[in-house]
Amino acid sequence: MTKQPLLVMAAGGTGGHMFPAQALAEAMLARGWRVKLSTDARGARYTGGFPAGVEIEQVASATFSRGGVLAKLAVPFRILGGVIGAWAKLRRDRPDVVIGFGGYPTIPAMGAAVLLGLPRMIHEQNGVLGRVNSAFAKRVNVIACGTWPTVLPEGIEGTHTGNPVRQSVLDRSGAGYIPPGDYPMSVLVIGGSQGARILSEIVPPAIAMLPDEIKTHLRVSHQARGEDHANVAEFYAEQGINADVQEFFTDIPERMSEAQLVISRAGASSVADISVIGRPSILIPLAIATGDHQSANARGLEEADGAIVIPETGFNVETLTGQIMAVLDDPEAAVEMSAGALAMGMPNATENLVALVTQLAQQES
Repeated sequence: MTKQPLLVMAAGGTGGHMFPAQALAEAMLARGWRVKLSTDARGARYTGGFPAGVEIEQVASATFSRGGVLAKLAVPFRILGGVIGAWAKLRRDRPDVVIGFGGYPTIPAMGAAVLLGLPRMIHEQNGVLGRVNSAFAKRVNVIACGTWPTVLPEGIEGTHTGNPVRQSVLDRSGAGYIPPGDYPMSVLVIGGSQGARILSEIVPPAIAMLPDEIKTHLRVSHQARGEDHANVAEFYAEQGINADVQEFFTDIPERMSEAQLVISRAGASSVADISVIGRPSILIPLAIATGDHQSANARGLEEADGAIVIPETGFNVETLTGQIMAVLDDPEAAVEMSAGALAMGMPNATENLVALVTQLAQQES
């Protein structure tokens, strides 16, 4: 009996890391592979959509960016312990390929893969390598790049695969766009796991400043952090704006496909979803993102005239109201933005990544 090939995936606790991992898991299971995922408690929040066949292991998170002095001093020991634990597991159940998607939970599996000489690769979603992926960039066989171009260390080459999107997004790839008009319209507001607060502070009053002839037709879907939820929902209600405010939407692809406009941070997964479905967007890159990678993520959509990019330093109520008007009050421009966004989409990104995983496994077999 032929042994089932095994893929071990390691991903940190943000949607940007977890959604591409989910897409790859769906595809590899369909090809008869076993799939294991290593993540932390934050990442575990995103595993509800993963196929039942994925074996999920939760590892202790270890990051230098949080905690006090003693916690930071303990991080190297926790990482070392994690690598040793992963080494024992990978030695016992030897994978054909190990892939890291970034984030600190990637370190144990990738460190163990280096020690064991296993076929290994990383997938970088953003236009600038994250800290963990940078650490492994010279120690892997392949670097798959979701955003192109990706800034890489000198002498290192990457392969442009695009960012895999979930099947629920692919199912709405290129969904017909209904331009804005004097009928029900939808605006989707998504902030990501970081930096959502400023969107909750600026977007509601910006929408409230829109002319009544636009506002009366609007339905807003606004994803707000738990601590901001009540204030955001109350504001919309006071202004008589039809709004659905939730901490986390489980049906973003459906809401995005129905939207005339998306207002979002420029996280890699959000940009990929917007371009694969093909929707006009206003993007506000997170200013504190490592290496300003969200600005790099947004560049392609902006250059394709598929998105309006507002730097965080210039993000205010009046500016946003004006840019929302530029889309919702100009159906022709909105249609052109939709087409521009769709032209940047890579719905075949998962297949590109599958091909790299398969090639790497064959080279080592």
